[in-house]
Amino acid sequence: MAVEFTEENFDELAVKSDKVVMVDFWAAWCGPCKMVGPIVEDMATEFEGKAVIGKVDVDKYGSISAKFGVRNIPTIIFMKNGELVDKSVGAVPKATLVAKLEALMG
Repeated sequence: MAVEFTEENFDELAVKSDKVVMVDFWAAWCGPCKMVGPIVEDMATEFEGKAVIGKVDVDKYGSISAKFGVRNIPTIIFMKNGELVDKSVGAVPKATLVAKLEALMG
């Protein structure tokens, strides 16, 4: 199950994580987000314990979106050691996201 990132837990769970972090910025009204959502959930299960995978609802937590310059959704960012290291904008195939995540995990 993907983590629901909030303004209260984002620093602790994402920025300070010792694992690679994948964050899906989404909204309930966004059609392409509904295509990406199940992929993110699948990956959260597959990579449990190896990476932190979660979601940010841009309507609820706009400050997190603003911090990373998210202007279009879905946007998926990848973080390592608290730093933004990769980004994917729009609905992309699962294989693309898995490849990016695995490359960062080394």
